[in-house]
Amino acid sequence: MPDVVFKKVDYTLKKLVEDIDIGEIGLPDIQRPFVWPSSKVRDLFDSMYRGYPIGYFLFWENGFPGEHKVIGTGQKQKAPRLLIVDGQQRLASLYTVTKAVPIVSKDFRHARIRIAFNPIEEGFEVTNPAIERDVEWIPDISEIWKPEVSSYTFISKFFHRLGANREIADEERTKIANSITRLEKLLDYPLTALEISSSVDEDRVAEIFVRINSKGTPLNQADFILTLMSVFWDDGRKQLEEFCRQAKKPPVDNRPSPYNHYLAPSPDQLLRPSVALGFRRARLEHVYSLLRGKDLQTRQFSVEQREKQFDILREAQDCVLNLQNWHDFFKVLKRAGYQSGQLLSSEMTIVYTYAMWLIGKMDYCVDPYYLREVMARWFFMVALTGRYTSSPEGRMEQDLALLRGIDTAEGFVKVLDQQINAIFTRDYWEVTLPNELETAAARSTGQFAFYAALCLLDANVLYSKMKVSELLDPTIKSKKKALERHHLFPRRYLQKMGIREKRLIYQTANYALVEWRDNIAISDKAPKDYVPQVEARFTGEELQKMYTMHALPERWYEMEYTTFLNERRKLMADIIRRGFMKLKDNIKAML
Repeated sequence: MPDVVFKKVDYTLKKLVEDIDIGEIGLPDIQRPFVWPSSKVRDLFDSMYRGYPIGYFLFWENGFPGEHKVIGTGQKQKAPRLLIVDGQQRLASLYTVTKAVPIVSKDFRHARIRIAFNPIEEGFEVTNPAIERDVEWIPDISEIWKPEVSSYTFISKFFHRLGANREIADEERTKIANSITRLEKLLDYPLTALEISSSVDEDRVAEIFVRINSKGTPLNQADFILTLMSVFWDDGRKQLEEFCRQAKKPPVDNRPSPYNHYLAPSPDQLLRPSVALGFRRARLEHVYSLLRGKDLQTRQFSVEQREKQFDILREAQDCVLNLQNWHDFFKVLKRAGYQSGQLLSSEMTIVYTYAMWLIGKMDYCVDPYYLREVMARWFFMVALTGRYTSSPEGRMEQDLALLRGIDTAEGFVKVLDQQINAIFTRDYWEVTLPNELETAAARSTGQFAFYAALCLLDANVLYSKMKVSELLDPTIKSKKKALERHHLFPRRYLQKMGIREKRLIYQTANYALVEWRDNIAISDKAPKDYVPQVEARFTGEELQKMYTMHALPERWYEMEYTTFLNERRKLMADIIRRGFMKLKDNIKAML
């Protein structure tokens, strides 16, 4: 028989809840915040009441049996010996209902799950106002398990309330008493757990989870680190989640808030800049081991080592969640021409650029105004090239490795400049980028960089007196977008001409930004028909400047379509280059 990495342990519901209370079992949100609907919690208790099995739990030993000295575990008597890997939603349901405590919902709000029970019909339901008024229902079964409530008192109160509204037959009285007693005894319901040895690493634990629970949400390294935060630094995780919650909507009281127009982060996203700043790591697997207090050489656990690593994480997270840092960083994105998150195809681009900006500020003490200009160039490059879109952890790990041995502000800036110059060569602007613009992707990094360049070059909207930057302002809200993408060669017109391939019709080079009223007026007219009409509103000088900024060849509306696309891609690439060079000139002006 092969060596097994787990053991089977039997529990009662009462024992399971007690172990959570004293801290023997950690109940963090390892997979996600609580996402079960209340109806599923209702069904769970209904199954238990009827004696049906509800599945097993999968626990993982944390490697610190018997430890009492912990960080951030509130009123727990000791550090959890076991972490929940599989069954978190069931365990949270059982605990929150039997102990009448709130859970954290998927939008990071605290809420009670209230389950009702009808002892006459022996049915469960999610509590609602009608049930609360119905004397035949127990509106909250949590009440029966409160330590100060006796079974006799609880049943007597139910009979008193019911009897005040109608007669109770002796046979019915007996059935009600038996049903309530049976409900109370759910604390003796038998449960089974599989406990995985602490010698098993997180990768194998994740593999075990996937193999035995193919329908579950796959675990990743961020899940494990957030779990450790719940166990050893619960306040830190709460701060992280609260920050993310506040970032999702504008503050109603106009107080300082993490809300912004670029990113509504999740906790696992904001964990990454903390890890990058504190540990100079992007791959989370080694960081998880460090936070468990594991010596990567001896493979032994140490409480002192764990506390030391959590101190590093705490200091880094303080920087990441600092509102001044947070909003100063977004000035970098605006400085790069990107007016909002709508111009970005990858949120990881923001996350990892924030990490690099923090490293430049905190570790290398780069002058803040100079750092803004340097990082604007860096952001323009990573957004345009999709540097952190494919395999972002690996790419960021390589970028962090470039900083090893660098100990000055000048060295930090030089590393970034070397990377930018290695990519933005003459061949990139004249060959690579025009070829990359030959795409029909709805969220093209090249198209977004073109819009950013128009902002940097202070360009007007096509056929408008308004600036692109003005109409891309995310604070302007209306029923219709002030600025819309317009097919220069309208879709229906192209189809009439026999061009039906989507890669041609929806190609990036066939789009331009116009005001929505112009877009509606143009409709599906041929360019040679609508262009002279709109050109009449402008002088020859205005048109020349407008066509130059929007990368339109002279008399483009009379060109053969595929020739137009080829020529415009080259011109678009040059406008993007000019926008980037504007950022470069900004830095030169500061030196």
